[in-house]
Amino acid sequence: MARALRIDLNCDLGEGFGRYDLGEDAAMMALVTSVNAACGFHAGDPDVMARTVLLAKQNGVALGAHPGYPDLQGFGRRQMRMASQEIANAVCYQLGALDAFARVAGMKLRHVKPHGALYNLASQDTATAQAIAQTVHSYDPNLILVGLAGSELPRMGRAVGLRVADEGFPDRAYLSNGQLMPRNMPGAVIIAPEEVARNALRLVEEGITLHGEKVSIETLCLHGDNPEAIENARAVRHAMESAGVAILPLA
Repeated sequence: MARALRIDLNCDLGEGFGRYDLGEDAAMMALVTSVNAACGFHAGDPDVMARTVLLAKQNGVALGAHPGYPDLQGFGRRQMRMASQEIANAVCYQLGALDAFARVAGMKLRHVKPHGALYNLASQDTATAQAIAQTVHSYDPNLILVGLAGSELPRMGRAVGLRVADEGFPDRAYLSNGQLMPRNMPGAVIIAPEEVARNALRLVEEGITLHGEKVSIETLCLHGDNPEAIENARAVRHAMESAGVAILPLA
């Protein structure tokens, strides 16, 4: 009998700061199974982190840390020249910050997913991926490390003994070699909710093929900072439920 399919739906939330809000956190929280909460470097502040943790608890959503570069001005999307130890220390600092709010709320961190430019670099650069993976393992070896499917980050996570989750992006087109299509190419970003849902189901059912090897997708990122975020999330959930795919947090 074929193995029953399951998928986690994650979203980057808690990315406001001070008086500035970004995205519809409460609405998205009701549609996902995991939240990646900003930890104060690229976005978020103590009040935003506290609210995000409480929202996750109220919705029964698994809580994860979303550490990024110390780049509030650039929202963590600019590459920064940092030594591996600096990256390790920055990630450790952010894990501790969010974990404090989780403990106060009676929650536990379940996973870690780097943000933005740090995520992209860790997908390609072995030293960066190793620094992040080793820091997460040293902080808590029970945490799950989330990274781009088939990339250096999941590979290094496994190497240090972490559980990992290979991530797919339903609102992004993929190249024939299994890599994400660069954003500057026509059609790289998928906008229509029905197309996002079809892509999501394909990723779950077929995975991706990298270097001749199939990689299964264990979690899908539903971006919460675009105008179609809620419609996309609803469409993806409906597609999964219609296909009999179980929607569950990372385990």
